[in-house]
Amino acid sequence: MKKSTPESRAPNPAARRRTPAPARGPADNSAPLLILISAPSGGGKTTLCDMLLGARAHMTRAVTCTTRAPRAGETEGVDYYFLEAGNFLKRLQAGNFLEHATVYGNSYGLLKSELLGKLREGKDVLLNVDVQGAATLREKALEDPELSRALVTVFLTPPSVEVLEQRLKRRGSDDPATIKKRLGVARQEIAQWKNFNYLLISTSKQEDLRRMLAIVETEKMRGARSQPPAF
Repeated sequence: MKKSTPESRAPNPAARRRTPAPARGPADNSAPLLILISAPSGGGKTTLCDMLLGARAHMTRAVTCTTRAPRAGETEGVDYYFLEAGNFLKRLQAGNFLEHATVYGNSYGLLKSELLGKLREGKDVLLNVDVQGAATLREKALEDPELSRALVTVFLTPPSVEVLEQRLKRRGSDDPATIKKRLGVARQEIAQWKNFNYLLISTSKQEDLRRMLAIVETEKMRGARSQPPAF
């Protein structure tokens, strides 16, 4: 069963090295959020996630487990949790993963303890996953009140398939046949937008970020997550 790819899971090294944005004032009294962003390939979710992390001082990225070997410059607990295959399988059989996938012979999985641990520290957690991974996490949240209370799902999409095609061509990483295949998959993924809390139609990077920040602030102010100051 296909879930998020290693590219969608891996943090951008440049974004990790960037100096964090200063806090926008003292931490609020609202409950932490689990922000899930999904988009078709080429939809811009990785860029949006990097910008959102830079703009929100109290937001962190969920770290994924993998059985592949570390690459140059990667750090344990920052880029991934690097596990031996036997250890990964043991955790999988124990039901520790909220979702998992095998990609190019390597296993990837998101630990429930990783999400809950950071949420319980009061941190907002950001997830960048594909449509199928989002569906799995929504199902898991239905079984866990803590995840359900924190989860906010956003689907990001370009305004048209034509714009998406132009973006894929500009990347220069795929041949025409691959781009055609990606567009076919994208049409199926875009049809799932109704399963998300928010639909964000992409325009410019800055406008996408502005609206994404508005979504976060809106969710922070919901009565179920907020506490008034003491008088």
